[in-house]
Amino acid sequence: MEGQSVSQVAIIGGGPAGLMAAEVLADAGLAVTLFEAMPTVGRKMLMAGKSGLNITHSEDHAALLTRYGAARPSLQKALDAFTAEDLRNWCAGLGIETFVGSSGRVFPKAMKASPLLRAWLGRLAEKGVVIHTRHRWTGFDGAKLRFETPDGEKRLAFDAVLLALGGASWPKLGSDAAWMPWLADKGVPVAPFLPANCGFEVEWSESFVERFAGTPLKSVTATSAAGTIPGEFVVNRWGIEGSLVYAHSAALRDALLAGELAVLEIDLMPGRSRERLAKDLARQPTKLSFSNRLRKGAGLDPVKAALLRECRPDANTLDPDALAAAIKSVPIRPRRPRPIVEAISSAGGIAFSGMDENFMLKTLPGVFAAGEMLDWEAPTGGYLLTACFATGRAAAEGLLRYIKPQR
Repeated sequence: MEGQSVSQVAIIGGGPAGLMAAEVLADAGLAVTLFEAMPTVGRKMLMAGKSGLNITHSEDHAALLTRYGAARPSLQKALDAFTAEDLRNWCAGLGIETFVGSSGRVFPKAMKASPLLRAWLGRLAEKGVVIHTRHRWTGFDGAKLRFETPDGEKRLAFDAVLLALGGASWPKLGSDAAWMPWLADKGVPVAPFLPANCGFEVEWSESFVERFAGTPLKSVTATSAAGTIPGEFVVNRWGIEGSLVYAHSAALRDALLAGELAVLEIDLMPGRSRERLAKDLARQPTKLSFSNRLRKGAGLDPVKAALLRECRPDANTLDPDALAAAIKSVPIRPRRPRPIVEAISSAGGIAFSGMDENFMLKTLPGVFAAGEMLDWEAPTGGYLLTACFATGRAAAEGLLRYIKPQR
């Protein structure tokens, strides 16, 4: 604020990007005030950590960069400056040891997010970061920020502002995208939010749903425009979900939006070649039921056999060679993504064309943005959190470059 030697900075949003920005700015000697609409900070991170906080991935940096698709050129500088290894070292500095799981994903040894968040908030408090919860940003009033608070509306001015308000998934945890029209009114280009890392609706038969809803399909591969990826997914009443589906969600979603046919090709037995399957099936006695032929000849468990029948109703009429081909390529045809409120993350948000190289909004000098409110997406596997931390740091460093000449 004018007349004070220490620059006053506001951060709006208490997720990983906002908290990381607060640490960088406090380390630089700025007076940092963080505003969070919810009763506590880090709620989405805590929710994600209930099943094990996948904080980053152990693959080499070049491979990690490819996970960000079209947004890679805009994110690379931030990711190069704060790599997955840097993130693990940062966790260690908080007293949080990490380990690499069998899939290459990195987790805290305690698995949950709460110990990390407690340690982090303790360090931020020591650095003088002031956190106001239940302060919901409601837009601009000239050069001031408007907030709804338990004590009524407040209008506050700062030397610079960093927005880290999240995307549009899991709105009950705070990321409700209410900010979009306020920035759009200021000339900031904003792409509509879309579900990412989401499930898809499939028109299953009633009998299939009744018997197999909630059942996982394990040790399969799935192929789409995203490539061929091994893993597992779950059949449920409305369709499909799970890590393998999420890996293909962007490709399937974009095909559906373009009015194209979206197909997820499932190889039910990736460990056996088509030729081997055909021979194994041909050896089965003709008196066996079709289910037993699939079990003994192809090793299909009940849910895999049922999925084959569901997606290829003619399967029991096929000769061994054609049946083997069908088992290696079962077509699931999604109808639509599940609603964004159920998605793990979102695509869309502030276009990178609306920001400079310092993550400052071109039409709002002194206002910076980071995290999931930017227009990028990535698969699950630690890539989402990695980029949130990295962009939080990068935007904070950009803010420092902006504010230092004014001090």
